[in-house]
Amino acid sequence: MKIFGMHDEQTIRQLTDVASRAVKAALMADGHVGYVMPIGGVAAYRGHVSVVGVGFDIACGNAAIRTDVPSTALGADGDERASRIAQLADEIAATISFGMGRKNRADDAPVNDPLFEDPAWDAVPPKERQALRDKARAQLGTVGSGNHYVDVFTDDEGMLWVGVHFGSRGFGHAVASGFLALSQGKGWRERVPERETLLGIDAPIGHDYWQLMTLAGRYAYAGREWVARKVVAMMGGREVALIHNHHNFAWKEQHDGETLVVVRKGATPAFPGQHGFVGGSMGDDAVIVRGVAADPAAQPEVVERQAAALYSTVHGAGRVMSRTAAAGKRNRKTGEELEPGRVTAAMMDDWVRAKGVALRGGGRDESPHVYRRLPDVLAAQEGTIDVLTVLRPIIVVMAGANEVDPYKD
Repeated sequence: MKIFGMHDEQTIRQLTDVASRAVKAALMADGHVGYVMPIGGVAAYRGHVSVVGVGFDIACGNAAIRTDVPSTALGADGDERASRIAQLADEIAATISFGMGRKNRADDAPVNDPLFEDPAWDAVPPKERQALRDKARAQLGTVGSGNHYVDVFTDDEGMLWVGVHFGSRGFGHAVASGFLALSQGKGWRERVPERETLLGIDAPIGHDYWQLMTLAGRYAYAGREWVARKVVAMMGGREVALIHNHHNFAWKEQHDGETLVVVRKGATPAFPGQHGFVGGSMGDDAVIVRGVAADPAAQPEVVERQAAALYSTVHGAGRVMSRTAAAGKRNRKTGEELEPGRVTAAMMDDWVRAKGVALRGGGRDESPHVYRRLPDVLAAQEGTIDVLTVLRPIIVVMAGANEVDPYKD
């Protein structure tokens, strides 16, 4: 069991519990408590997949596009640049849908993608199949809420990037919930406890879950790429490079000479030479990373750490404060504050303003104060990744603080 960075006792207990059923397990430096398996956790199994390990937001991930648009296209420093950045931020917020469904201006998401006719849909119970497919069509290209975002960055060469973070929305949530219920002898829509469920991938139920999980991965890729490319088009630019990774998913991989099912929950694949996009927070830099291609003879310790990490790295900076602790508690019906939060609106606004970010949406539970600092997290990965590019955010667009979305995590 390999642990990067420092973590609280509850997070370590969760990983230890997961490791008791896995062949190998690891925890990335941005880890924190999750449902059964900690966020930032990685576990390898022989012939089995963990439903709660993959999680409810199947195929949540990050995509980043490097454009051919120079930052100077937004104007020189001063009022002109600020005005253009504000206009672009407003256009993104008005065009891309955040929260539950597609309700903003964009209506050209690829809802006729071949994935909607994939045979994997047959694994959904017949009575549920059409409704779930209809929901998936309606939500394709929507970003959701919570920590999901659309960002515009500038790099050290003065070029603009677009970054997005979200997953398979209600489709993935329904698949995870449905198979969690089926594995406990209940019906597809019945609510059951969130507990470890290992499905044999050669058994009928495990085979069906794997097919739908894979389909949710295709769905998430299609949604993220459409959103990111939509924003590139708004900027009048072209795509130069795309970096795209799931971080809530399961893969069949070779480790130590055998095929294992590797579940990453809030962890980015980072095989030698593989690129990844890792975000910070609404008021911190993001990075493009690459798994180190270490020489086994010259750097045996790096090779050993990469193998122990199951060739994984962080997916973000990692929370250090819960949503409730940050924003406080309110009566859902009356809006009355029941308990104050530790982060005020002024604290969040001051941080974002000092960073020079045009923020649209976002709540105090997503303030930079609730996250670790990304450089510290990256350093704690013990030399297993290289940072190739640092991305400074200039626009961050998220769902509003009061946006209700059951598929945000």
